Amino acid sequence: MNGLSDIKQDIQHIAEAMLSVLNIDVTIVDEKLERIAGTGTYLNKIGEKINRHSAFKKCLEEQILIYIDDAKRNQICKECYNNEHCKEFAEVCCPIVLDGHSYGVVGLIAFNEEQSSRIVNNAKDLTNFLGKMADLISNKLKAQNKTEELELEKKKLEILLNGMNKAVVSIDIKGNIDKYNLKFKETFNIKDDKLETGNIFEILDFIKETSEKDFKKYRTGIFSYEKNGRNLKGIYNINKIVVKNKLKGYVIDFIENKEAIKNYNKINKDYKITLDNIIGNSDIIIHTKQKSLIASKSSSTVLIEGESGTGKELFARAIHNHSNRTDYPFVTVNCAAIPDNLLESELFGYEEGAFTGARKGGKLGKFEVAHKGTIFLDEIGDMSLHLQGKLLRVLQERELDKIGGKSNISIDVRVIAATNRNLERMVQEGHFREDLYYRLNVIPITLPSLRDRKEDIPFLIDYMIKEYSQKLDKDVIGIDEDVKSALVDYSWPGNVRELQNIIEYSINMSSSRILTLDIIPNNIKVQYYDDVKDKKEEIRTLEDLEKEAIQKAMNKFKNYKKDKELVANALGISRATLYRKLEKYNLISK
Repeated sequence: MNGLSDIKQDIQHIAEAMLSVLNIDVTIVDEKLERIAGTGTYLNKIGEKINRHSAFKKCLEEQILIYIDDAKRNQICKECYNNEHCKEFAEVCCPIVLDGHSYGVVGLIAFNEEQSSRIVNNAKDLTNFLGKMADLISNKLKAQNKTEELELEKKKLEILLNGMNKAVVSIDIKGNIDKYNLKFKETFNIKDDKLETGNIFEILDFIKETSEKDFKKYRTGIFSYEKNGRNLKGIYNINKIVVKNKLKGYVIDFIENKEAIKNYNKINKDYKITLDNIIGNSDIIIHTKQKSLIASKSSSTVLIEGESGTGKELFARAIHNHSNRTDYPFVTVNCAAIPDNLLESELFGYEEGAFTGARKGGKLGKFEVAHKGTIFLDEIGDMSLHLQGKLLRVLQERELDKIGGKSNISIDVRVIAATNRNLERMVQEGHFREDLYYRLNVIPITLPSLRDRKEDIPFLIDYMIKEYSQKLDKDVIGIDEDVKSALVDYSWPGNVRELQNIIEYSINMSSSRILTLDIIPNNIKVQYYDDVKDKKEEIRTLEDLEKEAIQKAMNKFKNYKKDKELVANALGISRATLYRKLEKYNLISK
């Protein structure tokens, strides 16, 4: 907040104007009782502090107007240490108050009989006048504060806008540019002089001038910009500026496709997933990760095969993140989830007017969005033969033909496809193109089922318990050994995805810090109890039983001095017999 010293030039002008009207000396002090303006006798005393026992001090603190018609007899003046030497005959002082706070005092001082009589004879008019001057000064201060606040807010907005990773421009209702940020200037490579006097409809011809009633229809769209050395495609959004129910202009923001995908990837939890993050130390998973790492260093097409739930997309994303394309888009398309008549436009895009109902401005296909990055085609076995032919052309020619397009578009995209179906058999049955199969199957990677890597299950369980406990805000820290055995021995038709589902379910159902057998799904419990029953009913040889009994006794008495004697007594045999049995079963410690 500013003080009177910040507007002292204006205040000095006010003091001089008051002198010319009243012919009475004027002095003005701030809240520190420092003189910041004055006339006549006080002109050379600007910058000095006044007596802290003065009428000005009382006026400032109590926010009252003080009128002194006889400085020699007034009680306030008697308290002043300079009373005996004071040259003032009379004075009127008024506080300068803004929002309840005293910022200073303005005073009229009489140094002779003529000025004194003028104050005394015109007391009422002078006090009113002085109050108005105090209000004038406080309003000046308020205006200064408001100006600086606006300047500060303006500066903050400029810094905020220039710090945005998005191009932004504001225009009036005729399209004339008001403000823009550095990102807008850099994105479209437009010079300052053209921006400062330019019209958005001339500079960016893809934005069409529309009436207010058409605004809702055209407030967002896809743009293509090929000027000033730029070749951009992306999305723009237009928002109205309305003040007191009147349209004053628009704010337009622009997002490049590359930036949009990057930003999406950054907030996606799997954005920086690497092969090291994939849990498992079994030989088969280590071999799979090593092969995936080798594949990541190539630009050749990868075909990932594996049962549902084995982590095909996870491996695809990790391969992308280990490649030299990691800073570019990773775009996923589930070929089984999109109807065949929509999948073509989803993959390859279309031009404006390509068919009835085509979006204004056309549509960017996933291949175009993934330029210089990776496209992951999940469930590739569900793609129709018609689209397989178009995909084959993209892989062979490295260019795509948009629906309704007049020319082909060159692209640089690494393809990773995935399926849980047997594509080789589908080729033999005529359901999948043989030439496309060989184009996709350049680097084949087969993901093992969870049944083939059961030694990884305990590690996966520990990780999932931590993840879902945090996600569900539950205090689960571990798992009972019986539950762990049940999960390890289970057949896992749904693989890792099924394990995730069971751990999440069990944590939701658990009321303790340890997952117990009673809360896991029934199908796993039934298989576990059947396995336990089979083990109990298993017939074992007498030698196995004898060896187990001797080992159990040895473990019990191993820390005793006469351990062998105690073991023999516990088993009901002699020491000689015990030694013979130990040698027979190779239980003698070396």
